[in-house]
Amino acid sequence: MVGRYGEDVLAGDWRRRRVVPEVDAEADLVVEDADSGFCGAVVGFESGAVVLEDRHGRRRNFPLLPAAFLLDGQPVTLRRPARSPVPAARRRTASGSIAVAGVRAQVAKASRIWVEGVHDAALVERIWGDDLRIEGVVVEPLDGIDDLESRVRDFGPGPTRRLGVLVDHLVPGSKESRIVARVTSAHVLVTGHPYVDVWQAVKPAALGIAAWPVVPPGRPWKEGVCAAFGVASPAEMWRRVLSRVDSFADVETPLINAMERLIDFVTEPSA
Repeated sequence: MVGRYGEDVLAGDWRRRRVVPEVDAEADLVVEDADSGFCGAVVGFESGAVVLEDRHGRRRNFPLLPAAFLLDGQPVTLRRPARSPVPAARRRTASGSIAVAGVRAQVAKASRIWVEGVHDAALVERIWGDDLRIEGVVVEPLDGIDDLESRVRDFGPGPTRRLGVLVDHLVPGSKESRIVARVTSAHVLVTGHPYVDVWQAVKPAALGIAAWPVVPPGRPWKEGVCAAFGVASPAEMWRRVLSRVDSFADVETPLINAMERLIDFVTEPSA
C-alpha cells in the first residue's frame, strides 16, 4: 500500500516523521487530538499540557507533542505562545479622562468657559486643563458675577459661540441665583456648586482635616478660614489648598458635575 505511510509500513508513525507546521495554541483555537479524536478549543495550559474544552464543556489535558493535533484536518504541532507583553496602563488626566498621547492643544475656539475668579481658574486648570486644551476651550476668570448679564450681552453668544459659566454658591434664594436668573440665552449655560467659595469644593480629606471651619455670619469667609488655620493671608492659604489637589478625586462631586456639564455644552457640535 502506497499512501501516507510511503513504501515502508514498518518505518513508524507517519505523524512523527513528517515535518509539520508549528502553531501557537492561542485561546479559542479549535483543534483535534490526533490519537483520541477529542476536539475542543484551547482554554489554557496546565503542567506543560494544553487544555481543550469541547462543545459540551468537557475539558481534557494533552501534552504538546510533535504533530499531536489536527487543525482543519491537517497535522500540526502546538506550541505555547510567547508571553505577550503587558500593555502599559492607560494614562488618565487629572479629570479622569483617558489621556491622548501626541495631541497638541487646539487653536482656541470662539466658545468660552467663565469662572468667578483666579482661584476658580487655577483649580479648573489643575483638574481639567488637559481636556480643555485638546478641545480648544479657554477658561477666563471674572471678577465676580455682579455684572454677568451685561458681560454676557457683550460677549454675544450664538450657535458657534457658546458660553459656559461656573458660579460659586449657586443655591436657591442666594444673590447668585437671582443674578443667574437674568441670563436667558439658549447659547449660555450657567452651572455652579453650593459652596461659599471654590476653596470649599476641595475635600477636607485632601487637606488632612475633618471639615472646613465654620465661619460666623458677617465675617468674610476666606478671612475666617485663614484665622482658623493660623495662616497670614488668603494667598498663602490658597497655595496650600491648591497644592493638595492632584485630580478630580480631591474635589467634591457638585463641582465635578458642574464642570463636566459646561465642557459638554461648549464643545457640543452646532446643529
